[in-house]
Amino acid sequence: MLPRFLRPSRILMRLRRLFANDQLVITVLALIVGAGVGGLAILFRMGIQFFQTAAYGDPTELFIGYSQHLAWWHVLLGPAVGGILVGLFIHYVLPGKRPHGVADVIESAALTGGRMSMRAGIGAAVASAASLGFGASVGREGPAVHLGAAFSAWFAERLRLTRSLSRTLLGCGVAAAVASSFNAPIAGALFAHEVVVGHYALSAFAPIVVSSVTATAISRAYFGDFPAFQLFPHELSSLWEFPAFAAIGLMSGLMAIILIRGIGLVAKVATHVPGPPWLRPGVAGLIVGMIALVFPHVMGVGYEATDAALVGLYPLTFLLALMAAKTVATAVSLGGGFSGGIFSPALVIGAMLGGAAASIFGMVFPGYFSGAGAYALVGMGGMAAAVLGAPISTTLIVFEMTGEYSITIGVMLAAVIASMTLRQFHGSSFFTWQLERRGVDLAAGFEISVLSAISVRGVMSPKVELVGEEVRLPQLRAALQHSPTGVLFVVRDDGCLTGSLTLADLDELAFDHIADDLVNAGDVARRSPPTVSPGQSLNDALQVMRENAFEHIAVVDTQTGRKLLGALHEVDVVKAYNDALLRARREEHEER
Repeated sequence: MLPRFLRPSRILMRLRRLFANDQLVITVLALIVGAGVGGLAILFRMGIQFFQTAAYGDPTELFIGYSQHLAWWHVLLGPAVGGILVGLFIHYVLPGKRPHGVADVIESAALTGGRMSMRAGIGAAVASAASLGFGASVGREGPAVHLGAAFSAWFAERLRLTRSLSRTLLGCGVAAAVASSFNAPIAGALFAHEVVVGHYALSAFAPIVVSSVTATAISRAYFGDFPAFQLFPHELSSLWEFPAFAAIGLMSGLMAIILIRGIGLVAKVATHVPGPPWLRPGVAGLIVGMIALVFPHVMGVGYEATDAALVGLYPLTFLLALMAAKTVATAVSLGGGFSGGIFSPALVIGAMLGGAAASIFGMVFPGYFSGAGAYALVGMGGMAAAVLGAPISTTLIVFEMTGEYSITIGVMLAAVIASMTLRQFHGSSFFTWQLERRGVDLAAGFEISVLSAISVRGVMSPKVELVGEEVRLPQLRAALQHSPTGVLFVVRDDGCLTGSLTLADLDELAFDHIADDLVNAGDVARRSPPTVSPGQSLNDALQVMRENAFEHIAVVDTQTGRKLLGALHEVDVVKAYNDALLRARREEHEER
C-alpha cells in the first residue's frame, strides 16, 4: 500500500492545484510515464538476458556465435523446453490464455478508451522475455510497447482520467516504449500518433513527445547513445536505382503477406496438435530448434544476421535460404503460441530480401549500385512497414536505428509500395488481422467503446409486464392489447423467468375463444427467450437484440436461477448511446 501522499489521485489533485491548465498537467504526467516506461524497458531487456543465461549460459544476443559451442541437442531442445514453460505460463497466468501484444493496445485505444490490465502487461512481458531468452523467433519491441501501454493505462485508471486523456496517456506509454526500444524518440512519437491516438492535435502531440524524449534519455543513460545497427556511409549512385527500390517494396509486401498468412496457417494447424494447448509452444520450439541446427541465425531477434546483411557478408544463395528459414521460424513461433513481437523478425527478413536484391542488381548494373547495405536497409523498411501498417513511423524507425539519412528516400518509397501491396492483396496489417481473427471490428470501434462503457443496470427498466404461468387466454389477450411494448414475460411463483409472450406467439388462439379455459400462459409462451444480466454492457445487449430480432429483452439475475429483474428496451439503449456520444464528443472537443 502506497503512502497517502504518493497515491496517484493525490498526485493529480496537487498537480491541478499547481497548474490551472489541464494541458500542463497531462504534460507532467507524460514525463512521469516516460520515466516509468523507460525503466520498465530496461527491466524487460534484463529479463531476456536472465532467461537466456539460464537456457544457454550467455546473456548476449549473439546466438550465431555461442551456438557453435553448444551441443546439438542443446540447440534442438532449448527452444522446445522453453516453449513448454512459456505455454504453461500463458495458459495458467495470462488473461484469455493467449499471448498479448500490440494488437491488444490498438484494441484498447479503439474500444475501451485506453483501459488495459497491468497484470496482463507484466505477464506478457515475462512470457515474451522467456520466449526470446529460449530462442523463439520473435521480436522484443512489441512486448515492450504492450508493457508501456499497460503501465500508462494503469496510471490513468488510478488517476481516474477521462476517456480522451486516458487515450493520450496510452499514446505516451507507447511512444516511450518505442523510443526506449529503438533509441528513436521521433519515431516513437509518430508511431503512437499513427497507430494508437489517430490524430495529431497539439493537446496529444506535446505530452507524447515529452514522454518519448524522457524514455529515450533514460534508455541512453543505461545502454548508451548509439544506433542499433552500424553502417558504412551510403550515397545514391543513380536515379536508376529507384525502380530497384520500388521492386524491393513490391517484393517486401508480398513477403509480408506470406509471413502473415503463414502465421495464420500454423495457428490453425496448431489447434489440431494432440495434447493440452500449453504443449503447442513446445512443439513450435522443437521445430525452431531443428531449423537452428542449420541456421542458428533464426533464434531470437536476429539482429546479428541483420548486421551481417547490412555490410554485405552473405552470398545470394545464403541470403535467400536464410530469408526462407527466418520466415518459417517466425511463422512457427508466433503461430505456435510463443509470446513476442513481429517487428524484429520483419527487419531480419527484409534485410535478407534487400541483400538478395542487391546481389542481383549489383551483377546486372554494377555501375549503378549503392552497395548491399543500402538495399538491405530499403528491404528492412519495406518489410516492416507492410507488417506494421505504419509506413511513416517505420521509415523514421529505420532511419534512427541506423543513422543513415541518404537512403531514407529509398526506404520511404519501398515502405509505401510495400504497404499498398499488402493492403491490396491482403487487406490489413498484422495487428488489424489479429483483431479481425478475434472478431474485433475497428471500423465500429468508437460506437462499440461507447456502448461497452455502459452497463445494462444503468439503462434497464425495473417496471416489467409479467404474468404467471397459470394465467388463461382471455387475461393474456387483454394484457397484450393494453401493453405498450407488446411483450409479456412469463414467470414462476418464485419470480424466475420461464418464457416470453407476444400476440404472434398466440397464433390462431389470438382470435379463437374455444380454448379459453384450456390453455394458459405456460402452454403458449416462448421458452428460453433471450436475456441479459445487469452487469453486461449495452454492446452485448444490442448484439442479443440484433441476433434475435427482439426490441425488448428480459434482464435476469443469472446467479439466482434467472430471477426477473426488469426489461431492457431498444429505444432506451439508443437514447443512452446518443447521450454518451454527445458527452464524449464534448469532452474530446474541450480537451483539444
